[in-house]
Amino acid sequence: MESPPKSPPDLPITTTTPATPTPKKLTLIPLIFLIYFEVAGGPYGEEPAVQAAGPLLAILGFLIFPFIWSVPEALITAELSTTFPGNGGFVIWADRAFGPFWGSIMGTWKFLSGVINIAAFPVLCIDYMEKIFPALESGWPRYLSVCLSTLFLSFLNFTGLAIVGYVAVVLAAVSLSPFILMSLIALPKIKPHRWLSLGQKGVKKDWNLFFNTLFWNLNFWDNVSTLAGEVEKPQKTFPKALFVAVIFTCLAYLFPLFAVIGAVDVDQKRWESGFHAEAAEIIAGKWLKYWIEVGAVLSGIGLFEAQLSSSAYQVLGMADIGFLPTFFGVRHKRFDTPWLGILISTMITLGVSYMNFTDIISSANFLYSLGMLLEFASFIWLRRKMPTLKRPFRVPMKLPGLVIMCLIPSGFLIFVMAIATKTVYLVSAIMSVCGVGWFFLMKYCKSKKLFKFSTNEIEDIEEE
Repeated sequence: MESPPKSPPDLPITTTTPATPTPKKLTLIPLIFLIYFEVAGGPYGEEPAVQAAGPLLAILGFLIFPFIWSVPEALITAELSTTFPGNGGFVIWADRAFGPFWGSIMGTWKFLSGVINIAAFPVLCIDYMEKIFPALESGWPRYLSVCLSTLFLSFLNFTGLAIVGYVAVVLAAVSLSPFILMSLIALPKIKPHRWLSLGQKGVKKDWNLFFNTLFWNLNFWDNVSTLAGEVEKPQKTFPKALFVAVIFTCLAYLFPLFAVIGAVDVDQKRWESGFHAEAAEIIAGKWLKYWIEVGAVLSGIGLFEAQLSSSAYQVLGMADIGFLPTFFGVRHKRFDTPWLGILISTMITLGVSYMNFTDIISSANFLYSLGMLLEFASFIWLRRKMPTLKRPFRVPMKLPGLVIMCLIPSGFLIFVMAIATKTVYLVSAIMSVCGVGWFFLMKYCKSKKLFKFSTNEIEDIEEE
């Protein structure tokens, strides 16, 4: 007979300092929309999939990919976030599975992929706004716009996570409403045979762009794990929020894609980031185009805020569990937000914002792929290593089934990495080497007591 479930004796759960008033925790609805903005933020940015592989493959991609990628990642996030509900998130998982070296490397890969990914959102907003203001297409007006918008949005993140969560609800409603309207207006104009097109003759398939577009639009489900310490009743709230967010996100991509492909017949090469706005003008007129342009900006704000929150709280979480010096976990006295984590994330984001949209998502995807391979391995190994560990939510499969569930998306991760460009390989290799160096630097600082590191890591998960 199996022994009764046990709680880990060294489970790190990050908590607020007793002297500080308890901040307002995230509840179910704001968490759903924060997850939504961690992953998608609307159909903005899905258009290159049609340009790269044609209408049919784009539709199939957004239909099938969630089942082989998004659902497994969401299930793993739900189990591990409820088992280890601390702001360290995936860093805790890798540490508990394979030790502090791999926990630190996981932190490096996920943090850098996150902040590089954040840089894509101001760029995506400007891609839409340049349709209205052509001066933003290139040169100093474009660079200045990206820089100023990045700084402004970073400042908004200081106001607090609960506020960001409720703002995400409003932003989702406003940014999605023009797509709902466009899909309804397009219904009489839809010709279903266009959905079956494999693309124009003579247009070569760009598999790198196609798979990176799918991957970028449907990943980062686990980023919300770094906010687990800020969620009210995470053991119950996380699984519900992830389940709703997966369904909501997939529908938000598919309905506009079916509508625009079926109602609009244009050159395939025009399907670049921002094309949904042009399609709205063709379907309904300039007024809807401008509404989608505004929606793109609002969606970009939501994406930026959600993912910057995850990156900043990851820094805080790593400080709380002793991977970084304690000063990295400092919070703002008034808003209780990790202001140093926000500042570090913003500076790195600005550093890569000069890259074009495709290079940004390719670099983010590669580093994220490395982190996800380690995350899948951590998930499997923790099931084997700690079979009696209390798991408030458990993926309803035994170990062989879990291995198969992880192998399918792992194969895709390896494929995405294999088709990366030399530039992406170089950038990822340099950052990985820096991550290894950072681990040994922190180890040296601990041994020489150059900085103060947290040693208060123990707080058991409560049994229900």
